[in-house]
Amino acid sequence: MANSNGFPASFYGEPGVLGMLANGISAFLVLLQNFNAARTGISPVGVENILAGVHLILIGGICQLVAGLLSFRKYDHLSGTAFIGYAALWGSYGATRIYNGVATGAVTTTILVQHDMINNMSTNLTSNLSHINTTSVTPDLLSSLSIQESAAISGLVPYILLSFLLAFCSATVNYIMPFVFGAITLTLIFEAVALVANSWALVVAGILELLILIFAIYGSAALLVKGLTQRLALKGFGTPLFNVLLLGTANSASAQSIGQEKKKNTKYAEPMALGSFCDTVSSFIFAFYCFGYVKSFGLGVAWVSIISAAQLFATYYAHLRQDCYHATKFGLHVTYWLIKAWEEFVASVLIHDANKVSSGREAMVGNWFFVAAALVLCVGSLNTDCLELSHNTLFLLLTISSIPQIPLQGYYIFFGVACSLFTAASLYGTFSRLINTIAEKSLIPVGTQPVSTDQLKRILSCGRSDHRDQGEAPQNDQIPEALFYISNGVAALSALHASSTSTNSNFLHLTVPWVLISGAIIQGYVSQVQIRGGGRFGSVIPFFYAVVWATWTWFRFAGVLIQLSSMAAHGFTAGAIAFLVINGFLMLIASYRNLVLLFLTTIMEVVLVCFLLSTLQQLPYKLEIAMLAILSIICIYGALASLVNCIFTQRFLPMGQALLKDQKKHEEKPQLPCPVAESRLTSGLLTITKLLDEGGVCGIPTDTVYALAASCKNPQAIEKIYNIKDRPAEKPICICISSVEQLIAAKPPFSPLLWEFMRSVYPGGVSCIVSKSDWLYKLGVGAAYDRVGTKDSIMIRVPDHTVTGHLCDLTGPLAITSANPSGEPDSTHHSMVLSRLGHKIQGVLCDGDSNEVVASTVVNCLKIDEGTIGIVREGCVPALKVQQIFERVKRHML
Repeated sequence: MANSNGFPASFYGEPGVLGMLANGISAFLVLLQNFNAARTGISPVGVENILAGVHLILIGGICQLVAGLLSFRKYDHLSGTAFIGYAALWGSYGATRIYNGVATGAVTTTILVQHDMINNMSTNLTSNLSHINTTSVTPDLLSSLSIQESAAISGLVPYILLSFLLAFCSATVNYIMPFVFGAITLTLIFEAVALVANSWALVVAGILELLILIFAIYGSAALLVKGLTQRLALKGFGTPLFNVLLLGTANSASAQSIGQEKKKNTKYAEPMALGSFCDTVSSFIFAFYCFGYVKSFGLGVAWVSIISAAQLFATYYAHLRQDCYHATKFGLHVTYWLIKAWEEFVASVLIHDANKVSSGREAMVGNWFFVAAALVLCVGSLNTDCLELSHNTLFLLLTISSIPQIPLQGYYIFFGVACSLFTAASLYGTFSRLINTIAEKSLIPVGTQPVSTDQLKRILSCGRSDHRDQGEAPQNDQIPEALFYISNGVAALSALHASSTSTNSNFLHLTVPWVLISGAIIQGYVSQVQIRGGGRFGSVIPFFYAVVWATWTWFRFAGVLIQLSSMAAHGFTAGAIAFLVINGFLMLIASYRNLVLLFLTTIMEVVLVCFLLSTLQQLPYKLEIAMLAILSIICIYGALASLVNCIFTQRFLPMGQALLKDQKKHEEKPQLPCPVAESRLTSGLLTITKLLDEGGVCGIPTDTVYALAASCKNPQAIEKIYNIKDRPAEKPICICISSVEQLIAAKPPFSPLLWEFMRSVYPGGVSCIVSKSDWLYKLGVGAAYDRVGTKDSIMIRVPDHTVTGHLCDLTGPLAITSANPSGEPDSTHHSMVLSRLGHKIQGVLCDGDSNEVVASTVVNCLKIDEGTIGIVREGCVPALKVQQIFERVKRHML
C-alpha cells in the first residue's frame, strides 16, 4: 500500500508498538500467576507452568525479537538493543517456567503413583508399606527446584542492572520508555526476591507488572497514533526527560574521529551496545556458577544459549553495516559462550563427577585456539579506543582462565574472577556505547586511541612503503571470512586428541560441544551470511565444512559412545568418499581465491582421508593429529589476515595471489557508457559543469546517495530525468542549492520559525518541503519553475557535501533526484550509476562509496507556522531526531 506521494506505508511502521505490547502482555501473564500464587499459597506447577513458559517465549520472546530487528532497520539504537535484550529475558524466563513445570510435574507424578499404590493395597498394609520407596521423590528431584531458583536469580541479576541502564538511557529520548523500562527493573528485583522470600514479594511484583502493562498500552497507543497521523498527537515521544548532552562534553580526540567503518552507515542501527549487553549476561551467569552459588548448569545453559542467539543478531547487523571487526568479535564471543555453556552442562548434568570431568578435560586443547583468536581481536582493536582494547584484553584473560589444563581446584576460582571483571567492563561498555550512539558524540569516556591508524598500518606492513598485494579488499567476501577461519580452527584443534583418547568416554562427552557448535552451527551461520553477501561460491565452502564437522562429531564422538554397528560404519565410509570428491572441487574454487584458502582446503583433503580410514578401522593417528594441528595454524593466520585486511580495506597481511585467474580479467576493459570525471579534481568538476550547462543529465555524489542532476537553466534536461528513470510524472523533483545563504538572497516569505528550523537541519540529509512562489526566480530557477516541485510547493536540499556544494555554486540551482531506475534501490557507488543508467545520461562525477546508504529524510514544512511538521519519508536522519530538533527550535522561538 502506498500513500498519495508514492511512498510505501512501511516507512511509517512503528516497531515500538509491537515491542512495548509484547512487554506489557508478558508482564500480564506473569502477574496472573503471581497473584494466584499469593492468594492460594500454591506455586504454579506442571502444565500450568509449561503453558505460561510457551506463551512468554512466543509473545515476550519472538514478537519482541521482531520489534527489535525492525528497530535496527529504522536506525533506532536504543529500541533495537532494548527489545532484543528483553526478548532474550522473556525467552529465558519462559524456558525457566517450562523447566520448573517439567520438574514439578515429575515430583507430582511420583507422589500420585505412590498414593495409588497405597490405596490399592488391601492386605498386609504394614508389610507392603515397608517395600514402597517413599523416598522415590528423590533428593535430586526436590533439590532441583532450589537449584532452578538459584539459576534463575543468576540470570535475573544482570538483567536488573541492564534494565536500569536502559531506563536511564531512554530518558534521553522520551518520557514513556523510562517508565516502562523502570517498572521492568523493579519487577525483576521483586521477582528475584520472590524466589527466596514469602508471598509479599509476589504481590509487589504483580503490582509492578500491572504498571508495566498500563505504561506499555499508553506508549503503544501514542506510537500507533504517531505512525498513522505522522504527528505527536499523544504526549510522551519526541521530548526527552533530560538532554543527553548534559551527561558530558564531547571528546573530539576520542574514537569518534577514527572509527572502524570507512563510511558512516545509517541504514542499520549500531549493534555494539547489544553485543556488550549480551556479554554482560553470559559472563555474570558463569561467574555466579563458578563461585558455587549454582550447583548445576542445567538451567544456566538455556539462559546462556538464548542470550547468545541475541548476540548473534549483533554480529549479523555489524555485518550488514560492513563492520567486519564487530562482526568477528561478537561472532567469536557467541562461539565461546555457547561452547562453554554446553561443556558445563555436560560436566554438571551428564557426568556429574569432578574426578571424571577432570580426567576428561586433561586432553582437551581447543581452548588454546580461543586464546589465539582473542589475541587477534586485541591486534584489531589497537586503533579503536582504550575501552575496546581493555574489553578485548579481559576477554583474552577469560580465555586463559578457562584453559582445561588448570587444576580443577583453581579452575573455577580463576574463571569466576575473570568473568566478574569481564562483566564489569561489558556493563560499562553497554552504557557508554548506548549514550554515545544516541548523542552521536563521545559523551561517556571510552579513552583515546592506543595506537594511531597510521602507526598500526606501518607495523602490520613491516615498514614497507610499496605493497603489491594491497588492492582494496572485497567487502562482501571479507566480512565473514575471519569468522569462517575461527570456526574451523576451533573445531580442528578441539578434535585433535579424539583419536588417541577415543576410549575416554568423558573426553568424548565434553568434546562434542566444541566440535559441533564451532564447526557446524556457527559455520552454518557463516554460510548464510556469505549467501547474503553475494560472493561467487562464497557459501559453498563453509556450508560443506559445516556438514563435515557435524558428520565427524556424529561418527567419531557420538558413534563411539553409542557403539555404532559395522553396517552404520560402512555408510560413513561411503559418505567420506563423497566428501573427498566434493572437497576436490572446493580446492579448485579456492585456487581462484587465495593461497591461504587453498592450503586450508588441501589440508582438509588429507584430514578427510584420515576420516575415511577411521571408518575402516585403519586410522593413522599421528598423521591426523599433525594435519589437524596444521589446519588450526592456517586458520589462526587466516583469521588475523582477513580481519586486518578487512578493517583497513587493504591487504596488509598477504593471503597469497590466486593460482588461477578468470580470463575476463585479462580482457580489454569495455568502453564506458558515458564520460566520467573525478570529484577530487577541479577539472572533473568543470567537466560536469560544462555538461550540465549544455543541457545534459549527470550522476553526482551527495551527502546521502548518488543523484541525477540537471541544471535549472535547461528545463528540457529536467524532463529527460523522468524518461531516464521511468519516473511517474506526478512525482515532483526537488532543487539542490549550496547553502542557506543562497536561499536568503532570494528573500522567500518564510516565517522566523521556518528559517530557524532550516538553519538547524541544513546542510545535511534533510529535505524540506516549503511553499512555492516567485522567489524561486530570484534563486535562479528561471524557466524550470513549472518543472520542479508541485504547483504549490517545492522541496529544497542543501547537501552537507563539499563537491556538491561547489558544483551548485558553479551551475546555479540543480534539479536532482536519486540516481536509480524508479522503484529500485538507491545507488551507493558511482559504478552503480554507470551500470544502471550510464547509457542514458551524459556524465558521472565519480566519488567512490556514498556517505550513506539511504536517501534524505523528507520533511513537510507547509504547516510549520501551525506548530507541526510531517515526516513524508524517513531516510538517513531518523524521524525522531528531526522531531526533537523541531521541538527544540520551537521552544527557543517561543
